[in-house]
Amino acid sequence: MAKSTIFQRVKEGAIRPHTNAIKSHLTEENKKARLRFCLSMIDQSTLHSNPMFIDMFNYIHIDEKWFYLSKKSERYYLLPEEEESNLYRSCKSKTFITKVMFMATVARPRFDVNGVELFSGKIGIFPFVVKEPAKRNSKNRTAGTIETKPILSATKDITRACLIEKVPPAIRSKWPASTSSAPIFIQQDNARPYIGVNDLEFMEAAQQDGFDIKLCFQPPNSPDLNVLDLGFFRAIQSLQYQNAPSNVNELVEVVEKSFNEMKIERLNHVFLTLQCCMNEVMKDSGGNNYKVPHMNKERLERENDLPLQVRCDVDVVNQALTLLQQ
Repeated sequence: MAKSTIFQRVKEGAIRPHTNAIKSHLTEENKKARLRFCLSMIDQSTLHSNPMFIDMFNYIHIDEKWFYLSKKSERYYLLPEEEESNLYRSCKSKTFITKVMFMATVARPRFDVNGVELFSGKIGIFPFVVKEPAKRNSKNRTAGTIETKPILSATKDITRACLIEKVPPAIRSKWPASTSSAPIFIQQDNARPYIGVNDLEFMEAAQQDGFDIKLCFQPPNSPDLNVLDLGFFRAIQSLQYQNAPSNVNELVEVVEKSFNEMKIERLNHVFLTLQCCMNEVMKDSGGNNYKVPHMNKERLERENDLPLQVRCDVDVVNQALTLLQQ
């Protein structure tokens, strides 16, 4: 069929465009784990009457992501007299584009009854880099100049160091004092570099200053159950790509700046999207064959009608409970 015919049929409404993304393959045990996770996030006092998810204020989501110095292909808009040669970019190979891995740590923002920010929820974003002196002279710097280099392999020791030396102090410095004595859960995925929930070194660092910080895991193969993968990373990256860093130091600065400038309302919205996704997971019997639901959060926020927690159908909850009992 000719492209012009396709465009005409789309305009008429006879066919519609659809983007299809590959999702994680789930085993039956994976699906059951996802159901158990979603049910654990429901307020147990409402489980059999009018189910709703908990507010998730005591959950911190962490995850890693690579941020690249530049995209493989960029779109520019030039004046008629501008030369395309001025935009020349080169790299040894597209697979060697400079990149840095970051560990982001976020919680749900908090507001008072008037909508004034009490806690941003942005604990921190930590780059995996190392600073060391240059060993040789080059045209760009002399030997001995301190260089920032990305760590290209996040091992278990590196992740442990970040979780112990950076994350708990950042939580203690930013967490609302009124709830500092309540348990705080750090939700991590099942990647190999992460440490176990009973890691003694972490537990010692997490119990300081009256805090009770614990580790927990999200279900395997479930990026849709983490707010960072669900949309917050994409939002940070869209801000990052509005800048043009030229080296590792500038890339770290730009990513941190994008993280800090991200509107906390957007972070709050992603937590509500997570609750909607958990509802869809239960409808799909633990699967991930669903479309991310939309609830017009911006409009509801303008009307001061944005819910704190998402409700779910009692029949959906009962169906999930029945599947787990089989």
